[in-house]
Amino acid sequence: MSVSNSRWDSRYECKAVLLLALGFGLVGLDRFIILPLFPTMMRDLGLDYQDLGNISAALAIAWGAASIVMGRVSDRIGRRKVIIPAVLLFSLLAGFSGLAGGVAALLLIRVAMGVAEGAFTPTSIAATGEASHPKRLGMNMGIQQAFFPLLGLGLAPVLATQLLLVLPSWRWVFAVVALPGFIVAWLLYRTLRETAALAPRPSAVQPVKAEGVKWSHTLKHRNIVINIAGMLVMQMALSVVAVMLPNYLTDFLHLGMQQMGFIMSALGLGGFFGMVIMPTLSDRFGRKPVAVLCCLATALCIGLLTRTGAEPVQLFILLFLAMFFNFGVVCMIVGPMTSESVPAALTSTATGLVVGIGEVFGGGVAPAIAGYIALHYGIEYTLYLSLGGAVAGLLVMGLFRETAPSKVHGLPQVVSS
Repeated sequence: MSVSNSRWDSRYECKAVLLLALGFGLVGLDRFIILPLFPTMMRDLGLDYQDLGNISAALAIAWGAASIVMGRVSDRIGRRKVIIPAVLLFSLLAGFSGLAGGVAALLLIRVAMGVAEGAFTPTSIAATGEASHPKRLGMNMGIQQAFFPLLGLGLAPVLATQLLLVLPSWRWVFAVVALPGFIVAWLLYRTLRETAALAPRPSAVQPVKAEGVKWSHTLKHRNIVINIAGMLVMQMALSVVAVMLPNYLTDFLHLGMQQMGFIMSALGLGGFFGMVIMPTLSDRFGRKPVAVLCCLATALCIGLLTRTGAEPVQLFILLFLAMFFNFGVVCMIVGPMTSESVPAALTSTATGLVVGIGEVFGGGVAPAIAGYIALHYGIEYTLYLSLGGAVAGLLVMGLFRETAPSKVHGLPQVVSS
C-alpha cells in the first residue's frame, strides 16, 4: 500500500485502528477486572496477598511467552489468523474465570487467558502500524493501546464495584465482561485486511524477509535491547501499582470499596490520555526526550503517592499523573520506538520480544515479589518496588537512539487525509 496521500486508504485506517483499539481495550478489561474484585474473592475462596501476586504473575508470564512466540508466527502466517481467534479465546476464558472454585482453577484459567492475550498484543500493534500512515504512526499506536488502560484500569474498577451492587455474586461480573469480545471478533472478521509486512514506512534499517530470520537477529538492533530493558522496568512500575493498590487502599488506608473503585479509575483514565498524548508529542519532538520525561515524572508521582494518606482526591490526582506518564512511555516503547528500529518484516517479532520479556519479568515476576513483600513485611512497602522501576527506566531511556521520522528523515508531522 502506497504512503502517498492520494492513494492512502484513510477510511480503512480509521476503522482498523478503532477495532484494534477496542480489541486491546477488552484485553485490558478481561485482564484487570479481577483486581477490584479480589478483596471480595479473597473471602469467598480463602486467598491471600501471595495468591493475588501469583495469579497476576501467572497471567503475565503466559502473556509474555505467547507474545514472543506468536509475534513471530504472525510475521509468517499473517495478522488475521492470530488476532481473530485470540479475541474469541480470551473472551471465553474471561467468562470461565467466574467458574473457578479455588486458586488452582483460577491459575489455570488465567494462564490460558494470558496465552490468548499475549498472542493478540504484538500482532495487533503490528497490524495497527501497517494500517497507519507513517506520519500518524505514533498517534495511531497511542490510540490503539490507550484503550487498554481506559477499559482495563479506568472502566474495570468502577464497573466491577457497581456490578457487585446489582449482581448476586462476583462470578457474574466475569460473565458480563466476556460478552463484548464476541462482537468485536465478528467486526474484525468483517473489516480487518491481511497486511503483514506489506505496508512500507521510512526506516533507518534495511528491509529483510521474515523467512529464515531468527528471533536473535532482532537483538542485533541496539534499540531493541534498550527497549526490552525499558519495558521490563516500566512494566514493573505499572503492574505492581495496578495489582497491589486496591488492597493497599482498602487494607492499609482503610478506604471503602466504592472509594477504592473511584481512585483506581485514575489508573485507566491517566493511562488513556497518556497513551494518546505522549506518543503524539513524540511524533513532533522525538521519542527519546519524551520517553525520558515520562520516566522522570512517573518516579516523582509514585514517590509522592507513597507519602499520601487516606485522601481520595489527592490519591486520584497522583495516580492519574503517574499512569499518564507511565503508560505513555510503555506505549512508545512497544509501539513506534520498536517498530521504527527494525525492518518492517520483523515488526511483530521485535514487538513480541519487547512485550514478552517485559511481561514475564516486569508484569510476572514483579507482582509475585510484591505479593511476598506484602505478606511478610506489609503491603505499604510494595510501592517502593514500583518506584525503583521508574527510576531504572529513567536511566535506560537515556541510552535510546532517536528513531522518530520527523527527526531522522525530516518528514512533516501532520498529513491531511
